[in-house]
Parts: sequence; structure tokens; C-alpha cells
Amino acid sequence: MQLSWYGSPSNAGNRQRGIDYYKSVKRFVLSIALAGLVALAGCNSTHPPRIGSPAPDFSITDSQRTVSLSQFRGKPVLLNFWASWCGPCIEETPSLVELQRQLGDKVTIIAVSEDADDGAYKQFIRDHNVNVVTVRDTGSLKANEVYGTFKFPETFVIDSNGKIVRKFIGATDWTSPDIVDYLKRL
Repeated sequence: MQLSWYGSPSNAGNRQRGIDYYKSVKRFVLSIALAGLVALAGCNSTHPPRIGSPAPDFSITDSQRTVSLSQFRGKPVLLNFWASWCGPCIEETPSLVELQRQLGDKVTIIAVSEDADDGAYKQFIRDHNVNVVTVRDTGSLKANEVYGTFKFPETFVIDSNGKIVRKFIGATDWTSPDIVDYLKRL
């Protein structure tokens, strides 16, 4: 009578050791994953805002002005985080400028620059004829950190009640008919 490997008395011990090994690996991986989740939960007491939540207020003062999100309550806001050295931001800027021209005072565009260099920021504004509300964020607690941005450009659409209703990551054509219609309905 011939038995298969797992039925053989000499291999039964090997089989059990293999099962025990995989059980210990599984326990180890699960404990690492659980430890990671616990660490992440305690890492940051403030979380980036989510769609449907109130937009965190901020106040930014640069060499030219002070801008607070709360000063625009009552009307929709496009909150755009960008930088002059960011290729997708350069690509997106003309459509933001055109959107502001098309919608006028129905929507406020706030463009928050993450530029460290004031000269580069001002040159970008001049070169691209930026006619939206702009401010350079140089504070110790940056607005983009409060919003949890991680890539530029990143844009939040905030309704007239101050609630975040959409988020765009990367360059967007703000003059596309779908986006313009959406913003007109806010």
C-alpha cells in the first residue's frame, strides 16, 4: 500500500511544522498591520477635510494682503493650491483665469501659492495675467497642510454654506462645459 506524502508517517511532522510556520507568519503580519493602524490613528489629531464636511477656515497674510476663507462665505469658492515651479499648475492657470472671467462674481477663486520665493510668485502672477484672488502662504501652519494637500495643483470646491463639495487633484480644464455648468449651479 502506497500513501501520499501527507499520509506518510514520516512526512506528517513536516506537514505540521509547515502549518505551524504559516500560522506564525500570519499572526506576525496581522500584528504588524494592527500596530500600523494604531500608530496611524494616533499620529495626527487633525484630519484633512472630506467631501461633505465644513471647509476649515484660514487666514493668510503675505506682503500684499490678508485673505481669510471666511470673508467669502455666502458664495461658492474654488480654493486652489499651486506653485510657480509646478508644471501642471502652469498648464492649469489660463483656464482658472478664464473661468473667473466667465463666472464673474458668482464664484470666487482663491489661489494659494506655496512658493517660498516672493519674486517668483509675483513674476508668475504678472506673466500669466492672473486676475483671481491670490496669496502666498508663508506661515508656519500652512493652509495646504490643514487641507491635507499632497500634490499641486489641488483644488477644493466649497459651496456657499462653507461645505466642501468636490476636490480635484492635478491640472484641470476649468473651462470645460461640465465644470462651468456645475459651478453655475452651486
